[in-house]
Amino acid sequence: MNIVTVKDKTFAISIRDTELDAATRCIAQAINRDIRGKNPLFLCILNGAFMFAADLMKKITIPCQLSFVKVASYEGTTTTNHLANLIGLTENIAGRTVIVVEDIIDTGYTMEQIIAMLHERGAAEVRIATLFFKPDSFQCKYAIDYIGMEIPNDFIVGYGLDYDGYGRNLPHIYSLLSE
Repeated sequence: MNIVTVKDKTFAISIRDTELDAATRCIAQAINRDIRGKNPLFLCILNGAFMFAADLMKKITIPCQLSFVKVASYEGTTTTNHLANLIGLTENIAGRTVIVVEDIIDTGYTMEQIIAMLHERGAAEVRIATLFFKPDSFQCKYAIDYIGMEIPNDFIVGYGLDYDGYGRNLPHIYSLLSE
């Protein structure tokens, strides 16, 4: 399907699953080369990055561990624009290399706070692996170590990314058609 409807919006395919696989393979090759011998912990940010993390881990050949976390930034029903916690991080990361696996980075503020929290918990090194990066939206100064592809500032769904909780199961990436 080249056109899909998710809830009340229409989306058109913009990135095929074969392109996603190629980008994931390139990231895995770079990580396998760069992180050899470092005992890394891959930290998948839920919910959006679960498909990317699953496919990435199939291509990682170095010894490693994988964990999943959610970020909390709400008090009641209002966002604070500040991450309160990394929910689910139970591993001791002191002295370790942590590779944060994220689906998409746009402004970068959430990742900036995740990086700070990981350093506060004693991570020796924090690296970022993202499938998608929106350079026109990025507002921060930190380096992103592994980028699958740069994309325009479009609203996208599929391959783990959602619209109001729907569309994560789509195998390709779909961009919102003009309303």
